[in-house]
Amino acid sequence: MDLLFSNDRRGEYPSSYYAATATPLPECPPLKGEVKADVCIIGGGYTGLSAALHLAEAGMNVVLLEAHRVGFGASGRNGGQLGSGQRMDQFTLEKMLGTDHAKQLWDLGEEAKALVKSLIAKHQIDCQIKPGVAWTGTKASDVKYLHDYADHMRRAYGYDQIEVLDQDALHGVCGSPLYTGGILDHDAAHLHPLRLALGLARAAQSAGATIYERSHVHHIQKGAQITVQTDAGRVVADHVILAANGYLGGLEQKVAARVMPINNFIVATEPLGDRAQDIMPKDVAVADSKFVVNYFRLSDDGRMLFGGGESYGYKFPSDIRAVVSKPMLEVFPQLKDVKLDYAWGGTLAITRKRMPYLTRPAPNMLSASGYSGHGVGTAVHAGQLMAQAIQGQAAGFDALALVPLPAFPGGGAFRSPLLALAMTWFALRDRIGL
Repeated sequence: MDLLFSNDRRGEYPSSYYAATATPLPECPPLKGEVKADVCIIGGGYTGLSAALHLAEAGMNVVLLEAHRVGFGASGRNGGQLGSGQRMDQFTLEKMLGTDHAKQLWDLGEEAKALVKSLIAKHQIDCQIKPGVAWTGTKASDVKYLHDYADHMRRAYGYDQIEVLDQDALHGVCGSPLYTGGILDHDAAHLHPLRLALGLARAAQSAGATIYERSHVHHIQKGAQITVQTDAGRVVADHVILAANGYLGGLEQKVAARVMPINNFIVATEPLGDRAQDIMPKDVAVADSKFVVNYFRLSDDGRMLFGGGESYGYKFPSDIRAVVSKPMLEVFPQLKDVKLDYAWGGTLAITRKRMPYLTRPAPNMLSASGYSGHGVGTAVHAGQLMAQAIQGQAAGFDALALVPLPAFPGGGAFRSPLLALAMTWFALRDRIGL
């Protein structure tokens, strides 16, 4: 079973709030026959679109292949949080990699955040970007960790954008009775993710990149030149970029062994009207400290966009509303009578260390994936880093590629059932407070 076609209609965006509030590009034609390119990019999400934009701006002949529509996957369905640094915090990275490498990764993460903001401004992408992402804790130990982290970032990194929140201050940001404190990162941001993807696609096309939609790649033949085969055509290219993330399937087994696709789910309530001020006194995004993270924010028209729940098989649950309602009502019991207008799922990809997996499967092939829920900034940046690497400037790419990421037990074949067992245990541990 192919995740590209397991849960969605071919060539159609999901019935999400984002799809309902974005204007898609005119459809690009499917690839037919043979074309040649300097670079062929597989995947039309943030990674691929960013790579296409930066390579086309450098004057290269770029072809991008997307199996559905640009922004169809996680790039057009996610929680819309543009976070600081990396998915793993600096405490963890320092222990894992040492202070110097951890500092280099922090700087790369900040480059990613700044890159997204600069592209939005440069290309006038109307994606409703707003400042502020809060992290919240349900236990005293979680809150202490977050407060210690804010202090460490100020002292060791000179990062003074994190505000420490006690319980009263947090309730002035988020109206949930569940949380007892947290932090608010004022330089992080939240945005409309599908509009960002579509804006990047328009910019890439304007720069000269050629995009083919409804062009499912099913085979890659490596060599001095690489042949990328679709159902109705093929691209012969000097370089290939793999940018399909959770939808890569079996195209590259080295990547599949270390990058695990999982499903996550979001609902959008009806507009909350005056109640929105009590639910979210500040218009910021929030993520909590649970192992299976709850994340939420208000939409531009005052809806609660709430993400929660994960699954590790191919198929989405039959009732996504029921799956997400459970954690949503734990966080906001005051929403029990609110109608859910939209509910959708999406496939992202994780690694065992929750850091992105950047690698060279062949001398003229680059891959970036496994953003583990931190992809709004990291994926856009990874596309730029791969574009730079193809042009001989690989320092940023290599710094991320040096992060040691072990394969999942069983490699690509058995990672899903083994991970499901492990994730079930961690979710249970969260619920019973261990």
